Amino acid sequence: MSYKWLEWAQRIQALSQAGLAFSKDVFDLERFEELRTISAEIMKEHTDLEMEKIKDLFTNETGYQTPKFDVRGVVFKDNKLLMIKEKLDGHWAMPGGFCEIGLSPSENIVKEIREESGFEVVATKLLAVFDTLKHDHPPLPYQYYKLFFRCEIIGGKAEIGTETNDVDFFEETNLPPLSLARNTNAQIKRLFEFANNPEKETLFD
Repeated sequence: MSYKWLEWAQRIQALSQAGLAFSKDVFDLERFEELRTISAEIMKEHTDLEMEKIKDLFTNETGYQTPKFDVRGVVFKDNKLLMIKEKLDGHWAMPGGFCEIGLSPSENIVKEIREESGFEVVATKLLAVFDTLKHDHPPLPYQYYKLFFRCEIIGGKAEIGTETNDVDFFEETNLPPLSLARNTNAQIKRLFEFANNPEKETLFD
């Protein structure tokens, strides 16, 4: 699904942030500040976010804006996929989250899976890199690149974490209600192809 208004808002936000970072002219700075406000107004018009929340998101960063990174763990067991139930929205997702500074992508996903599901894993293959703007995610303030790593369980046991309230494995034909900001049905269907074909080439975009 394409949200043209979202692409415009994100692009205006990125340009205004870069302008505020690199421009020295006081009048240009005022214009870039106004553009950032316009981008926030577009987001407010089309989402349930409060204006102050949007402004906080849009003013929290400086410098040239680039896409953010999110990692997700693809863990199969008996042809079922490991998923966790998010406390935030009550829906299900593959364990994962935003990449933290100081950790590599694979180190991030190992950490996220341990904290959210209780399992100790090793990352074995990068299965997919998906752009949120090219998939059926709900409108998000930023553009994200989502990295999906296949991981193998080496220890631990199913335990809920501070951000989760359930852990389970699901068949492809019996998926629970999904947390669509984190993963979509179409993405999971494509990732299940790796359960039977581990040598399948990495997916992207």
